Amino acid sequence: MSFRQDVRHGLRIGRAEFVRSLRGYLGNPRRVLGLLLTALFFGGALLFALPTAYVLGQTARSVTAVPFFAPAATIVPCGLLSISVFRTLERLGHIDGADFVLLAVHPRAVVIGLITAEVGRLSLWFGIPVGAVVVTFALGMGSPLLVASGGAVALPLVCCAAVWGYAGGIAVLRLLRKLPSLRRLLKAVGILAMVGLVVASQFAGQFIVESDLSVQRLLSTVAFDPLVEYVALAFVGTPVSRPISPEAVAVLAALIALTPVGLAISTRQVSTLWFTDPVDNNESTQVRRSSGGFSAPRPFAWTKPGRIAWGILVRGRRDPAELSHLLIAVFFIAPFGTMFLEFSGDALGPLITGGGVVLATYLSGAAFGLNPLGDERPQLPILLLTETSSAALVRGRLLAGVAIGVPIAVLSSLVSIGFGITVLEAVATAAVGVVMSLVAAMFAVGIGSAYPIYEEREFWGTETVVPSTLVMMVYLFVVGGGTVLGLFVTWFAVTGNIVLTPVFGVLFGTYLLLTVGVSYGSYRYALRRHRRYTLA
Repeated sequence: MSFRQDVRHGLRIGRAEFVRSLRGYLGNPRRVLGLLLTALFFGGALLFALPTAYVLGQTARSVTAVPFFAPAATIVPCGLLSISVFRTLERLGHIDGADFVLLAVHPRAVVIGLITAEVGRLSLWFGIPVGAVVVTFALGMGSPLLVASGGAVALPLVCCAAVWGYAGGIAVLRLLRKLPSLRRLLKAVGILAMVGLVVASQFAGQFIVESDLSVQRLLSTVAFDPLVEYVALAFVGTPVSRPISPEAVAVLAALIALTPVGLAISTRQVSTLWFTDPVDNNESTQVRRSSGGFSAPRPFAWTKPGRIAWGILVRGRRDPAELSHLLIAVFFIAPFGTMFLEFSGDALGPLITGGGVVLATYLSGAAFGLNPLGDERPQLPILLLTETSSAALVRGRLLAGVAIGVPIAVLSSLVSIGFGITVLEAVATAAVGVVMSLVAAMFAVGIGSAYPIYEEREFWGTETVVPSTLVMMVYLFVVGGGTVLGLFVTWFAVTGNIVLTPVFGVLFGTYLLLTVGVSYGSYRYALRRHRRYTLA
């Protein structure tokens, strides 16, 4: 086929993929609700950004006067390239119905279609807010021409980054196919790097303040002058424009020339990836044997729910990918990490025991309770037909989560004794941790049964079934807030700082009623959901 035909077919494929993405976003009520919550969250930030952009447009007298222009002109293109690589690894390394599509069109058309659809998706997510900021800045500057010139400058940059990011992602996929063990190593390194980055970010601000560093001077070290000169072409014809430099023209020519080269390399890469068999280490000829581990020890062996809980724990140990959704807690726990270093003496003991109890309650429900029906998807028909009661299945998940949370709550309370708290305080917080772990597990199976997720998706570099993001957020805020309130009341009670008044009695009674009632209601709903579940 000719290049013109491949472009025409590629644009059709891209349109179909983009429309299918929109249907996926809008065809599920849960996703629509999640999108609305995301829009509300980032829309609030945009309300503050737009007036700032308008004021900057009114006050800007030159390109260099725009705050952080040079670092942004370098970091944003590099970010686009990185996003393209990771998105290729996540979802663009293959296409649905590849056996049919690759027999109908040239791989180059498929590459063009996938890249076009991805550019459309990224434009939908990032282009709208960025475009709103640019339009507001242009109105403040009194030059609407900036919108057109900015789009003309961004188009070659986005196309080149998308094509070469796709080529880089396919190259990584080919390498991982040849070295399967490298995939597991990269997953572990990536998770550790992500956790380290989140934790380190909490100390970055304090370090900059104490070391008297200038953020702008620090970011200016990453500025790449030719790329900055090219981005400055967006201001041509505006009051802050500056003469066109040879470096800007050279970068434009390089972007235009490298885009078809990257497309050709991407086509050769995907042809090798899609039309060759994966590496076979003769695993299919090896007989897989069970190494044991499902013989439940005491006390799990005493009851049927206990034996079910032990099986869930063993499965989680053998397939840690099922627990990858727990990493989302890092973004909420890490900001409090600096407190453990800033506080010392008498304050460190309460922080240790309190942090341990909060972590215990989170894990008790989040580990196995937020998607009980979805987690059992491969064997769900067998479970629905077995003689084992629904109550035993639900209680098994409760016990599996509590078996993780309770030891953490008790151990953190015992460790805190060495940091200054009394035995009474440790025992009281441990008791609260045990109770709240059970309450959290009961609440989790309820909301998890209400919104089951069955389809696998890429999450932290792992293809697995994870709970709904909305369910995880609701669980995290409800359980986290309830646990913190319970800890405060317990601490003030054991230290004798609570004044018993009618108002306190009403508030505390309401708290207990909501905590116990909502959790028990969630548990009963999970039982009813399991009993009445039918396969469509």
